[in-house]
Amino acid sequence: MGRINQEKGKKILVIRFSAIGDIVLTSPIIRALKKSGYEVHYLVKRQFKSAIQNNQYIDKLFTLEEPHLKECLRLEKYEMVIDLQNNLKSLKIRSGLSKDIRIVNKENLKKLVLVRTGLDLLNREHIVDRYFKTIENTGAKNDGKGLDFHLIDDFRLAPNKTECSIEQTYIAWVIGASYPKKTLPAEHIIQTCNVLKMPVLLVGGAQDEKKGAKIVSAAIGKNVHNLCGKLSLEESAFVVKKSSLVLSNDTGLMHIAAAYQKDIISFWGCTKPSLGMFPYKPGTRSKEMISPSQKTPCSKLGNRCKSDTNGCIQHIKVNDIILEIKKVLPEA
Repeated sequence: MGRINQEKGKKILVIRFSAIGDIVLTSPIIRALKKSGYEVHYLVKRQFKSAIQNNQYIDKLFTLEEPHLKECLRLEKYEMVIDLQNNLKSLKIRSGLSKDIRIVNKENLKKLVLVRTGLDLLNREHIVDRYFKTIENTGAKNDGKGLDFHLIDDFRLAPNKTECSIEQTYIAWVIGASYPKKTLPAEHIIQTCNVLKMPVLLVGGAQDEKKGAKIVSAAIGKNVHNLCGKLSLEESAFVVKKSSLVLSNDTGLMHIAAAYQKDIISFWGCTKPSLGMFPYKPGTRSKEMISPSQKTPCSKLGNRCKSDTNGCIQHIKVNDIILEIKKVLPEA
């Protein structure tokens, strides 16, 4: 395919409906296109709009649920459409919007081979690098600066959002994920927190609130604080941004932490970094802790486990977690 006409202001539509982490992972593409002189429009599901709505490189944001969406998109007369979702719904949306339509290769066959046989044909290629293959010959290049997650200027937490100060040194622990078998057990978190001297702020959605309460009730002392279900995505991102270290399962806030180049200790059970969704350019002291009982992915999404009914992530040892924390924060 030849190089496209790169006149200032040529419109490009980027399609990525969901979910939070996947959307954040598209941010280097958005930045590269904008800095190359294009007018960048973006299409997302309404429920995930907060993952991208403050991105300063987006000129116009559409949500999938808007009335007369297809007609509105046709009127924009796009030079190019970049489909980073690549499913039947995005096929229906993108059809007829441009003569130049780019579609991400999800490498689903290679993922299937990896899950079924353990043979790794992906070679640890990150999804961001696959995204950049989609926009070859556009003039947009990867600047190597990682991910973006923008907050409005002078963003602050309301005083009633947390009973502990986020101006102190603390650890942010992201305790949830899309599937239970991707989450470190509450008992692991309790045992770890009971060794730490530093405050720990538990972050997650409303679905993680009960787990957070269980951890707080079992923790020794008053160093653990449950913020799950109490914060918006932007507020949770702010807590992560201000932290000294982030502990996280394979989930959206892990990628937001990488956008702030935080040191991240990430926990991998039924999904593995080999699928290409590991933290992209996080802090230099980051560590991926992979279940010792299952080195290859159990499933593409993390909803099934090959080795344990409760998920192989539980075989990550508490003592090893503490050791990794102390490597980054000896005072913890």
